[in-house]
Amino acid sequence: MKILVMGGTWFLGKHIAEGALGRGWVVTTFNRGRSGRDVKGVEPVHGDRGRRADLERLAVCGPWDAVIDTSSSELPPRDVLMAATVLRPAVRRWVHVSTVSVYEGWPHHSLTEASPLLDCPPDADDSSGYTGADGSPTKYGFQKAGSEHAVTEVFGDTAVFLRPGVILGPGEYVGRLPWWLARAKRGGRFLAPAPAGQRIQPVDVRDVADFALAQAAGSASGGFNVAHPEGITFRGFLDACLAETGGAGAPVWVDPAVLTEQGVKQWTELPLWRTHAGVWAVDSSRAVAAGLECRPLAETIRDTWRWWAGDGRPVDHPRWAEHGIAPEKEAKILASV
Repeated sequence: MKILVMGGTWFLGKHIAEGALGRGWVVTTFNRGRSGRDVKGVEPVHGDRGRRADLERLAVCGPWDAVIDTSSSELPPRDVLMAATVLRPAVRRWVHVSTVSVYEGWPHHSLTEASPLLDCPPDADDSSGYTGADGSPTKYGFQKAGSEHAVTEVFGDTAVFLRPGVILGPGEYVGRLPWWLARAKRGGRFLAPAPAGQRIQPVDVRDVADFALAQAAGSASGGFNVAHPEGITFRGFLDACLAETGGAGAPVWVDPAVLTEQGVKQWTELPLWRTHAGVWAVDSSRAVAAGLECRPLAETIRDTWRWWAGDGRPVDHPRWAEHGIAPEKEAKILASV
């Protein structure tokens, strides 16, 4: 099996490259060579996927049985369309890492793969789409929906779309789980979003990587919601953070209405907290039937802490600074409840 990984140097792309090599596959990676080191054993090609000449140079290195695209999150659909078009003669199959944000109903409604997608043309530039007043839909979701349309236009029924909500695990660059681990380690009373029994569905990066590789080697097509089928309660999540870090913290469960009144930003200041009804109501049964296996999230928390306490974050990324409430703001809210 020969595959091309678009990206391949950090987090999901790195786990995919390592997993493919572990299966004895021949792996080519394509990236700019700026964000991380090439995985030992791959055949690296460096270039800018926004430049047609670089993509044409890459295509000569093929053919491949499949592409797994992990690096299109900041690209407009027209760039994804260009890459798919240029690489089509050298590639049999395209596995595209997308997002649950492509759905019209996210995060307000429960979702299946039959739920309608946002409308964005496959040749859209980065101005297409908008973010709603309440934070949904998002311009990001429109752009990713357009990217899915772009890949479908070129690859048809040999395209697969993986639609995760939140990916956690060793190597995380966004900083959601590392922030909670650091907060648990610091100890003391800390804000926790009620209800404690709210079930959340993040998925381990290694499980997403394994599923992506299975789809690269398979014959299925279309979309797959990649979310943890059992999930974990927020209480269980924080208890695991405290247990792994040895922190003496005490979560103070605060009603969402109070948090909102106090100006706490959902999704960022308290990572993974969002009050919309559908945010953690994503049906992943199609992916499970196709082979998605999700380890217990307590294992994800354990392994992320071991990585975080050792190697630390792999790359500097602007989203890291977005996550976590300032200690002064947290203390002020705690004093009022």
